[in-house]
Amino acid sequence: MERIYRTLAGLLALVFTAIAAPAIAQEDRQVPSGSEPYVYEVDQLNSGLAAPGEPLELDTPQALLESFFAAAEAGEWERAATALDMTNLSPREQDLQAENLAAMMYEIANRSIAISWAELPDRPDAVDTAASNKNPMAGAERRHITLAHLKLDRRSVPVSIARLQEPGGEPVWMFSRQSVGNLPELYERFGPTDLEMSLPESLRQQAFWTLAWWEVIAIPLVLLLAFLAAILTYKAIGAGKKRCDEDSMAGRILRAVQMPVTLLALAGSFGIMRNVLFTFSGPVEDILGPLQLTLIVIAIGAIIVTMVEAMLDFATDRNARKIEKPENEESRDFYTQASAIRRLIIVLVMLAGIGIVLVQSNITQTLGFSLLAGAGALGLVIAFAARKVLGDIMASMQIAFAKTARIGDAVYYEDQWCYVEKIGFTHLRLRTWDDRRVMAPVAEFVGSSFENWTKQEPALIMRIPVYLDHRADVEALRQKLMSFVEDADDIIKKDEAKLEVIDHTPQAMVARACLWAKDPKVGWTMHCRVREFLLKTATQMDAAAGNEPAPAYMPREREVRIDEAMGRQQD
Repeated sequence: MERIYRTLAGLLALVFTAIAAPAIAQEDRQVPSGSEPYVYEVDQLNSGLAAPGEPLELDTPQALLESFFAAAEAGEWERAATALDMTNLSPREQDLQAENLAAMMYEIANRSIAISWAELPDRPDAVDTAASNKNPMAGAERRHITLAHLKLDRRSVPVSIARLQEPGGEPVWMFSRQSVGNLPELYERFGPTDLEMSLPESLRQQAFWTLAWWEVIAIPLVLLLAFLAAILTYKAIGAGKKRCDEDSMAGRILRAVQMPVTLLALAGSFGIMRNVLFTFSGPVEDILGPLQLTLIVIAIGAIIVTMVEAMLDFATDRNARKIEKPENEESRDFYTQASAIRRLIIVLVMLAGIGIVLVQSNITQTLGFSLLAGAGALGLVIAFAARKVLGDIMASMQIAFAKTARIGDAVYYEDQWCYVEKIGFTHLRLRTWDDRRVMAPVAEFVGSSFENWTKQEPALIMRIPVYLDHRADVEALRQKLMSFVEDADDIIKKDEAKLEVIDHTPQAMVARACLWAKDPKVGWTMHCRVREFLLKTATQMDAAAGNEPAPAYMPREREVRIDEAMGRQQD
């Protein structure tokens, strides 16, 4: 038992050591407790810096930034450097690099960070007095505030300030040592380019807002060059279109991607010049950055979508007549499913584009977030107005996956038969027998009844009504029709052909011929030919019947017959 107790005691000692190790390793940054201020405790602050004269006001976060910017804009870099925590540097390195690091920090903070002065605390404890009571940090002291996250090549780097205290000193707010350590990389990415540094000092002076004079000149110039690149791209693609057949795949793709590629050339050339030649100041960058990224994402998404649309439309139009044939049911299924996949790709590309813009533009840290928040009410109105469009999109997906109507199917819709040519987001394109195009709203098409003549099998019964006189010899006309059916190649199931009297009116009786056709296209031609035959035959039999009261086939108006009879009686 004693050995077991010793083993347990050893395990407890190991666990205690593992728990206590992080605290021991961070003893240079201890957190006071009780009534002491909430700070990071350090052994010494910037011991390598000489007394710079009047010290900066570092008691609150807002005072830190105001005094730092004031000293930097006055060119007092040695004073401005006292706002940087350079604990990671040796005293000698602090003395040598202080002014250079202060200049770097000023460039980064002034040009690449949109500081929200209204939200920046002006209390030593950095308590956010305007926070909602639902915010877990409401009323809590803070010793660390992140001003922004700046994107480097493969990582996001925070720029932050921290509340520090050395033994016997007062708590002060300073730029954190981690941010100071990242300054060289940040400056290389976001600092002024060589072209900017070569500009005259007068052009680098501030003009208005946060813009320097060179920015006032450069922004319109860069936009003009970007528009010029877009125009050249548009003309180049237009020249390529003229060399290609309009109905070829290359011609269709060039026509489809002309505008998206032009937009990409505009945004891409602007981005290249903005990043390589110039680095604009923070607020301007906060507007141009998300705008440029949005345009590039829209252009790339549109290129993908339009290319898929062009290729699928080319394949569908090229094989439109083939897939309408009854034996090509698998082809109709394939093109319908491809159309549904196309619409699914469009939705996924849109969602991916929105996600990329929201993530990559770091929109919550820029002016774009304020713009989105201000447009919230407008977004609700647009979403409400888009209900019907969203309903149409879902209805088109329903048609495609349920296969109630496939591309190439023959349907009878609103008293006319036609073929389904295209299933879009909001409309179906239907081609009638006489090559007219009917654009049917998807929601109305799904919400109403229609006949699909090729859903199960293409063969269908054609019903041809004719109006005959009440005295017509239907049996004689039936015999004529049966002889016609025997010799007709476009009529199938000849033994099921029939002619029946289905109704009568005061003026005529209605006889209907029912004949089988192998598919809707053949059936329509056969329908017209059989009606023509019945009318011609009835007229011939009527003429051959002689004078009254011999059998008549073509109907007479009853009132005319009565007037004629009364006139003969009077004579």
